[in-house]
Amino acid sequence: MAASNLAMRFITAVVAAPVLLSLLYFGPAWGWAALVAAASAIGALEFFAMTHPDDRASRFAGVALTLAVLGVLWRFGGSPSALLALIFLLPFVAMLVTLTRLGEMRTAALRVLAMTYGPLYVGGGLGALALLRRDAGADGPSFVVLALFFSWFSDTGAYFAGRFLGRRKLYEAVSPKKTVAGAVGGLLAAVLGALLAHFWFLRSLPLVDGLALAIVAGGLGQAGDLGESLFKRSFGIKDSGGIVPGHGGILDRVDALLVTGTITYLYVLWSRM
Repeated sequence: MAASNLAMRFITAVVAAPVLLSLLYFGPAWGWAALVAAASAIGALEFFAMTHPDDRASRFAGVALTLAVLGVLWRFGGSPSALLALIFLLPFVAMLVTLTRLGEMRTAALRVLAMTYGPLYVGGGLGALALLRRDAGADGPSFVVLALFFSWFSDTGAYFAGRFLGRRKLYEAVSPKKTVAGAVGGLLAAVLGALLAHFWFLRSLPLVDGLALAIVAGGLGQAGDLGESLFKRSFGIKDSGGIVPGHGGILDRVDALLVTGTITYLYVLWSRM
């Protein structure tokens, strides 16, 4: 990451953070959900631009399925029947979309899989942030910030630890710049995020739970980052898009957040049962 790129990231964060926090803490739950839906639509468009580069109609079908997943989660998230219906029906809808837009036979099966996985990956991962804001009670906004902390702190910690201490590569075939030291630094930074949350704005989160959650979410969030790098590298592209200055596309910015938001929401869901 060049110094100019780091500066652009910092400026973007300074501009965006107050807007996001204001909507998160002072806006209605549906307002935050609307923002999540917009991000999901853009992220889905980026995803399907990779998997369906020559088929605009299928890309828009993928965006529609992603928003449908988000809508089902928002409206029927507490209904096991609705969630089972979603899981069972999505592969068949994806297959029908591919049958109507057959294209090259050699890639047809992979496009069915992408049309099934993409809406769950993007719509489900970002949808968890909307549900977290709505379903975690008065602490909903703070739990969303916790998920953001896990993602952002881990990313920042990994960058600086990798830059100054990194020697051994973590997974060079997928992401040549990531190092083992960076992964450890990212995990420690996620733990720092949990400590700040517990002592600063989320006192209802038990310290032990927060530390355990940081290790799980921070570690899996880095796996999510590697997963998105795997997608891009397999399709021969550097960034999923260019909508976020200094960050690339939406998917480039939320690759870890898709995981940390989901893990944090599952923690809230199961801890309150």
